[in-house]
Amino acid sequence: MALTARLGWWQLDRAAQKEALQAAIALQSAQRVLRNADWSALRAAADDAGEPSTWLHRPVQLTGRWQAAHTVYLDNRQMQGRPGFYVLTPLLLEGGGAVVVQRGWVPRNFQDRTALPPMATPEGLVQVQGRIAAAPSQLYALGAEPATAGFARIRQNLDLPAYAQQTGLALPPWSVVQTGAASEGLLRQWPEPDAGVSKHYGYAFQWFGLCALVALLYLWFQILRPLRRASFDAAHAP
Repeated sequence: MALTARLGWWQLDRAAQKEALQAAIALQSAQRVLRNADWSALRAAADDAGEPSTWLHRPVQLTGRWQAAHTVYLDNRQMQGRPGFYVLTPLLLEGGGAVVVQRGWVPRNFQDRTALPPMATPEGLVQVQGRIAAAPSQLYALGAEPATAGFARIRQNLDLPAYAQQTGLALPPWSVVQTGAASEGLLRQWPEPDAGVSKHYGYAFQWFGLCALVALLYLWFQILRPLRRASFDAAHAP
């Protein structure tokens, strides 16, 4: 009983931590929009801390030029339950700097998995609205990415430091997730950042349920059943 009760309280404590994290994400999302002029300060702060932890989920509005030749497609990504690709393109910022932008999602061609779906990449200066995010999520892969003779457009995962070397761009170790309505052949119905609070409440309910079950079994087998047996024996004694 003590063990299962302690595990239940531990899960409640984890839920409280995740709620605080969720509140911090909401607070970050409500902060002032970062623009090109803020980029050097962001990069310097991230270099000092190792990652832009205090800048994650901040909204951004950046102006720059797409580097379409370096566009990559991350395979086996889903949106609304449909398999497809996440499309990533570096954005060369006006005024200096660059960043990888997760531009959106496109569906897969089931007849030819190597066929890339049609997608537009505007030339010239563009304005991108989004939020600062960590590097693109990594899917489980058996071994390293297969070596290719040239630049691989379809990939399972993207190693940002290696990708920066391939492109010759000074890319930070984070990305920008582009938001807004669908455009240029891309969907942007990204899942909302979720700290997983409900999962911990569910685990806590299970542990407290086991604690209650152990208590009931103890009450029955150690107290009620012996008393019932003693009462029955007394009633039928000669």
